[in-house]
Amino acid sequence: MTAAFEQLREVAEHAWGSLTRGDTPVITVGTATCGRSAGALDTLDVLRGELAGREIECRFVEVGCLGPCYAEPLVTVSLPGAPTVCFASVNIRAARKIAAYVAGEDLPEELAFATIGPESVPGIPELMDTPVMKGQVRRVLRNCGIVDPGDIHHSLARGSYSGLQRALELDTEARIGELERSGLRGRGGAGFPVWRKWQFCIDAPGDTKYIVCNADEGDPGAFMNRSLLEGDPHAMLEGMIIAGLTIGASEGFIYCRAEYPLALERLAVAIGQAEDVGFLGPDALGPGRPFRIKVKEGAGAFVCGEETALIASIEGHRGMPRPRPPFPAVSGLWGRPTVINNVETLASVALIFQHGADWYAEYGTEKSKGTKTFALVGHVARPGLVEVPLGTTLRELIFDIGGGVSSGHRFKAVQTGGPSGGCLPEEKLDIPVDYESLQEAGTIMGSGGVVVMDERTCMVDFARFFLDFAADESCGKCGPCRLGTRQLLRILEDITQGAGTESDLELLEGLCHNVIEGSLCGLGQTAPNPVLTTLRYFRDEYVAHVESRTCPALACRDFIAFEIDDENCTGCAACAALCPVDGISGEKKQLHAINAAVCIKCGVCSDTCTFGAVATVDAHP
Repeated sequence: MTAAFEQLREVAEHAWGSLTRGDTPVITVGTATCGRSAGALDTLDVLRGELAGREIECRFVEVGCLGPCYAEPLVTVSLPGAPTVCFASVNIRAARKIAAYVAGEDLPEELAFATIGPESVPGIPELMDTPVMKGQVRRVLRNCGIVDPGDIHHSLARGSYSGLQRALELDTEARIGELERSGLRGRGGAGFPVWRKWQFCIDAPGDTKYIVCNADEGDPGAFMNRSLLEGDPHAMLEGMIIAGLTIGASEGFIYCRAEYPLALERLAVAIGQAEDVGFLGPDALGPGRPFRIKVKEGAGAFVCGEETALIASIEGHRGMPRPRPPFPAVSGLWGRPTVINNVETLASVALIFQHGADWYAEYGTEKSKGTKTFALVGHVARPGLVEVPLGTTLRELIFDIGGGVSSGHRFKAVQTGGPSGGCLPEEKLDIPVDYESLQEAGTIMGSGGVVVMDERTCMVDFARFFLDFAADESCGKCGPCRLGTRQLLRILEDITQGAGTESDLELLEGLCHNVIEGSLCGLGQTAPNPVLTTLRYFRDEYVAHVESRTCPALACRDFIAFEIDDENCTGCAACAALCPVDGISGEKKQLHAINAAVCIKCGVCSDTCTFGAVATVDAHP
């Protein structure tokens, strides 16, 4: 480890120590995208205003997502000589109570979520003992929600770039060997061994080589990579520099969609700081060995998550895939050997070189080593960003960490892998989350999206939704995807609208396999997965739609009607006031009725009624 780096670390540790062990109160606020959507910036303004009004000097730090997105805005308060307390769901009123606490009043225990650090408060659990965190292992996410992503000293004090210093001391063969022993597989979905991909690039002829970070992340409901960039961008940058060093690249590109403005903003700051201290620049990899990083903003096309389409977009062409081989590791960006890894993969590379391959492989299964981040969303009580060892079961992920299904409904299905993944029923909840087990069950891990569904979800309509997404996102280059996804969508629309036939089910399966076998890239090759898995595990719902013209979940509009229960209706008229077609009649405090002839089945009446008087019923009993 160089003397210059040691000196830099000393400065960083001093800065971190003054923040964590100083004499000034420190207040951190989670201002990642999830926090902002819950009002974190307003919370921060109130805290600043209240404490300024009391003439109390504080240090305010904006951090990334800690993980429990359901509990945002999250605020952590560190008072000199007192335990560090994390507060949840801090709205404006709660912010005023916390400001009063900082000013010397009693701790508002009803707002406390957890304590952080060695000191505790009776009745308040330590952060990693809370139900949502207890089953997690925080490695890739270790700094998210803890450090200021705009201050490189915070990351340095917690070990960032020590892996790069170690990598600089090793030769190429030793670096590849370290990756191989770690068992790291690509976290973008395919699970290809990282060391092997890098070795292909090293062995490919050519003096100019590139490393590309795929930060496109277009799956609906997925936000793992975005959160990591917003909370700890240096984790990815360190891994990217190590990759450049190993494959012999002097330039790297980060491909990130423009729909991630906060991630791009914090990434730009991190790159600038890494340049200032010499981790990027003319001598980043040693005297006379430059390494620089450029950011390419994508327009949000889902297909650009595919490697060759991403390459085309960086080159300035329309984002469309090309046939493989040759693979990008042999002929990629501008025809040169190129390694493409996603954000989490590169952050994992940094961890491996910081702590060693054996440390990294302590968690996971024989074939799937390490931990994995997931975006847990849908009908789940505690949605958010989680990190667990590979091999953790779906049941542990959903029920132990996620708190089970929300609103008291029954669990029905879980989708893994986003639009490219499949849907699994309750009897599959005990399978381990690893690459092989999920594939055997008919789905994939993907980049880490996990969508939970309760009994109100129609699985046929769910498959239709994702086919609609895939058909819209198809680049149109190859016929099987361009035409096949559209035809699959039409059949599913017929079934959910009451126009399906028994022969449609056989046609669906055959067409799915044709699209998979004939499509050029991963979009078309995986788009039928939601259809195939719902046909496999929820075929009875398809049969009900086709044979009896009923939707068991009472979700498809053409199969349902809305009725008002005379026993529960209080005549409050709230439903009538909001009905967009004036289809509800009745006097104030009298029984109301829905006019079925004009009802458009939007569900506003059902969502509005707080007395449970509006019922969804089968339109064809």
